[in-house]
Amino acid sequence: MARHGAFLSAGALALLAGMATAQDAQRVTVITPYLAQPGTQFYLDGFQAEAEARGWEVNVVDTAGDIPAVISRLEDAATQQVDAIVINVDPAQVEAGLAQAQAAGIPVIGMDAGSSALLATNVTSNGYAMAAETAAYVVNRLRGEGRVVMFTFDPFPPVQQRGIIADAIFGNNPDIEVVDRVTPDVQDGGIADSRAKMEAILAANPEPGSIDAVWAAWDQPALGALQAIEDAGRAEEGIVITGIDANPQAREAIAAGGPFEASVAQDFEGIGKATAEAVGRALAGEEIREPVIYVPTTLVTQANAAQ
Repeated sequence: MARHGAFLSAGALALLAGMATAQDAQRVTVITPYLAQPGTQFYLDGFQAEAEARGWEVNVVDTAGDIPAVISRLEDAATQQVDAIVINVDPAQVEAGLAQAQAAGIPVIGMDAGSSALLATNVTSNGYAMAAETAAYVVNRLRGEGRVVMFTFDPFPPVQQRGIIADAIFGNNPDIEVVDRVTPDVQDGGIADSRAKMEAILAANPEPGSIDAVWAAWDQPALGALQAIEDAGRAEEGIVITGIDANPQAREAIAAGGPFEASVAQDFEGIGKATAEAVGRALAGEEIREPVIYVPTTLVTQANAAQ
């Protein structure tokens, strides 16, 4: 009986130890309104793989395009006293929620978000460099002269930065004319509305050669523009399309050798992993000195699209 009692005690201790381990797991909340975007999904793949390896409990909250709802979810996470928060949204738009997290002593890390004094750091690609690369590609392909349609999205800082740089490069070439600067609806991911807006632009510019290029701040508008150009029977006009992200659908289009010629490959899973590493540093009590942590990118053309 004594041995049986000892066995039960050891089992109970093991159970209690397991419960304590589960209770002690660090809890991280990830909040984004952009889960419909492929890039965000890839960020999360990289982040969650690293988080799982570290034994964290991760709760992903998608507000489905609702920016004000992010503030409420930040407040919820602060009330729940999670150990860390990751956001994928413009921090300037959710400062009230970030202030709540700061008051609760919870570190907040940006995952391709934007810079803010309320963030421990922001992990992203260098949007300035990516936009410069694709805008310069357009200028070079047009030999410094042509009419360009731009697709931008100023409400999201990483994408807004790209538009600023492209504006500057096109503006520095006097024979480049920006015909239209479009902000598509991204509720459905951005392709459908970009296609509709490009169809309207093509209808307003029906003559061959009236549109020379489409510069898109990310791949979804570029793909929508490509569909509109192909459906209008204008794929052979030599309209040059560039995007940023090099998602699988974009790579396939670039590899096909049609109007979609170039994009920039962000290391989405690398951004997610680097974000998790930054969270780990913050959880360890480290003061992260870099307000922005950049993850390298690669220009993708037909020559390397299949790689």
